[in-house]
Amino acid sequence: MRLDRLGYADLARCAELEKVLFRGDDPWRASVFASELDQGHYYLGAYLRPAEGEPELLVGYAGLAVVGRRPVAEASIQTIGVDPAWQGRGIGRALLRALLKRADSFEATTFLEVRTDNAAAIQLYQAHGFETVGLRKRYYQPSGADAYTMRRLPATAVEKGRSAS
Repeated sequence: MRLDRLGYADLARCAELEKVLFRGDDPWRASVFASELDQGHYYLGAYLRPAEGEPELLVGYAGLAVVGRRPVAEASIQTIGVDPAWQGRGIGRALLRALLKRADSFEATTFLEVRTDNAAAIQLYQAHGFETVGLRKRYYQPSGADAYTMRRLPATAVEKGRSAS
């Protein structure tokens, strides 16, 4: 697998995956992804070559927006999606770690929203230092599903806390 910056040529595939991954809600269209790229947000794709001689396939994507500057920067994980045929192989974990590395380069506290019924994602986020800090009722539309707001302190803050103990 190769992680690389997401390009405009990948956006139709991202929108196609959104329709599968977020069925019942409001999946992003290619134009939404384009707007994110236009604004300079950090988006990555996960690319695999299924077999020798075949073209690379985009099997996952993730995006991060950072606002502010050190020491008060905040980051928001905008989205993480992995093709269902490729889930459970560490692709989402790799994308998340790459986003967190980027957020940590800004010493940013990172936030995200996750469906309250997405146990696998919640477990992944908790394993990477996220804690639940809020509940957004009926956050996802049109399904009306609730979301947890989760927060992760920057790695520098965690390290400072460990050295103070």
